Amino acid sequence: SEEKITKKKKKTKKLKPDVNELLKNVSIPKGLELDTFNNSAYISTIPFLMKDVRPRFLPSLNYISTFPEFNIRTYVKYKSKSGVFFLTLDAQSKITCLFAPYAYGLPYRYALGSVQTKNKTYLWHSKRVSDLVELKGCCKPEGKFMKASKGSLEEFLFERYCLFTLLSNKLCIGYVAHKPWVYQRGKAKLDINSFTSDITWIISCKEGVSPVPIAHIGS
Repeated sequence: SEEKITKKKKKTKKLKPDVNELLKNVSIPKGLELDTFNNSAYISTIPFLMKDVRPRFLPSLNYISTFPEFNIRTYVKYKSKSGVFFLTLDAQSKITCLFAPYAYGLPYRYALGSVQTKNKTYLWHSKRVSDLVELKGCCKPEGKFMKASKGSLEEFLFERYCLFTLLSNKLCIGYVAHKPWVYQRGKAKLDINSFTSDITWIISCKEGVSPVPIAHIGS
């Protein structure tokens, strides 16, 4: 699910949105700037299931290598290189939550969660152990399976092949390889959401700013 961050027009005059100003409180490291699509910035909340995660040359292990993860990301660029920056990654994996922040600077937090499918509906629930931040809801697919067309919003959101992290106060880049995503449009429903409420509040409290939800289901 993505939230589009734009600035509404006032009736008296047209205002040009400054997305970097709108999100200046959302802890983006110095050196990065927000990447935009048609002058709008995006924040995505992504529930998914990590499967068979393992160190290189080692086997995956039952009850350790597969776990639910919920992350919040925004879209950034460093000079001419576009990527993603994670605001939080909540996962039901103590090993990942201990190792990844130390090794890669990724902001993992331990949470109890689940990602399931029932009658073609995706059900997800995550509750962080440290402060009980929670996300619970569902998403139903709508329409046919597609691949992102060139120049589309979906290409902007999905086809990213690097991520940026802050490790020991140094900006670092990691590269990701994946096939182009196949996706459907979706309709999401939230039952509980303290997961993104702080970020939404930061954005919404700025005069004239309106987050607009958009949902996709990837496979």
